[in-house]
Amino acid sequence: MKQALTMLGTLMGSAVLLALVPPAVAPKPTKLVKVWETDTTLRIPESVLYDGKNTLYVSNIDGKPDGLDGSGFISKVSLDGKIENLRWTSGLNAPKGMGIYKKRLYVTDMYRLVCINTENGQAEKTWDGVGKEAFLNDVTITSDGTVYVSDNRNDKIYRLKDDKLEVWMEGEQLNKPNGLLAVGKNKLMIGSTKIGALQMVDVETKTITKVADGMAATDGIVAEGKSAFFVSDWNGQLFHVNADGTKEQLLDTRSNKINSADIDYVSKKKLLIVPTFYKNSLVAYRVE
Repeated sequence: MKQALTMLGTLMGSAVLLALVPPAVAPKPTKLVKVWETDTTLRIPESVLYDGKNTLYVSNIDGKPDGLDGSGFISKVSLDGKIENLRWTSGLNAPKGMGIYKKRLYVTDMYRLVCINTENGQAEKTWDGVGKEAFLNDVTITSDGTVYVSDNRNDKIYRLKDDKLEVWMEGEQLNKPNGLLAVGKNKLMIGSTKIGALQMVDVETKTITKVADGMAATDGIVAEGKSAFFVSDWNGQLFHVNADGTKEQLLDTRSNKINSADIDYVSKKKLLIVPTFYKNSLVAYRVE
């Protein structure tokens, strides 16, 4: 009898403790809150790039996406959405992706890669040995200064190393590579527009692993922390992708015909910056 009462007391005590412990709460989904939008003096902004300090560089096509007309330009925009210098650098051909390394801004220029001095906005050098049928799109740079460039019409990725721009990888397995993101020295994230997927390439073995799919015309890729990514679909969607491949749609502006081109993320302010392409503006969202 005494033993039974002791067991009953133990069970009742456990029940009280369980009642006091709050149930586990599932984490709330990430959401975006609009913070600002620039005016519409930009001209088909395709890509935005944060310089790590106080400036957003914006590539403006200002014409046909494959035009060789010299009307493209780079703008400088502040972190609060003010256009500080609309035509900081001009005379480009449908400029798109950009990357920064040691005060040099690398920009795709259809069949050329252009290097611009960030202190004066002057083009210092170009590499154009890829043929005029090329459609160079995005740029990413590793910590040691190796530059990778996508050609999403011709299933190629170029590499600029030791001052030589050469084909590094090619083939249908790239599935029209658009966005690029170097992760350390040995991993390269690729947005494959043909299959709407985020893929990872081992730089040493060139082995491709699919991380996530179902994202339509994948465009920009930026890191959130060490293992998660924001990915844009040019048609007007933004996704958050985890390391295990699970994804969450954060934004869908397709019904309003607002595109989401090559994005960037200002981590210190938790701002996701989105070029709207034909709507001629940048939109900043706070990630919550």
